[in-house]
Amino acid sequence: MTSRKALGVLGGTFDPIHYGHLVAAQYAAYGFHLDRVIFMPTAQPPHKNANGVLDARHRVAMVELAIADNTAFELSTLEVERSGVSYTIDTIETLQQTYPGTEIYFIMGMDSIYILDTWKDIKRLVTMCRFIVVTRPAYELNRSDPALQGVPPEFWDQVDILEIPAMDISSTDLRCRVQQGKPIRYLLPPAVEQYIYDNSLY
Repeated sequence: MTSRKALGVLGGTFDPIHYGHLVAAQYAAYGFHLDRVIFMPTAQPPHKNANGVLDARHRVAMVELAIADNTAFELSTLEVERSGVSYTIDTIETLQQTYPGTEIYFIMGMDSIYILDTWKDIKRLVTMCRFIVVTRPAYELNRSDPALQGVPPEFWDQVDILEIPAMDISSTDLRCRVQQGKPIRYLLPPAVEQYIYDNSLY
């Protein structure tokens, strides 16, 4: 009898990566007994202006620095190396081929649920993996919210809600703080903070 194999996938621009991302990955790994969590920086995200996203080499470097001390975390440049727009379904298909027999959990933020109806082949995607939706403590998801009516009914059978702290940290706010000369210490790993300053990012 073979033991269960489970893999978490945390995708995003990571522009920059911060403690919110890391806490989400750690809580998901523990809560769902994941063998490891793959951090997957996007190349060209479909829902963001590509011109406003930092060059992939910097984002990959910051992820590498951020996860270096956690053996349960792994960096994948799959989407960065693949040309064109990064679609989740293409990534999940590739991971299924790479890790046959492995249960895949896609880790995402609560805000992503509201645009699920715009995802490529979402109805097929929900049959291919489970979803871990991270949210701040005490937040209650109202499935009757009119804004969620575009979510495929099948999605709700494949989703788990995971409450985590540190949800109020955002990459957008961090970029603004750097631009305004405000401190970002304790919001992201020191090595990432140093990389941002050493390379004059943002």
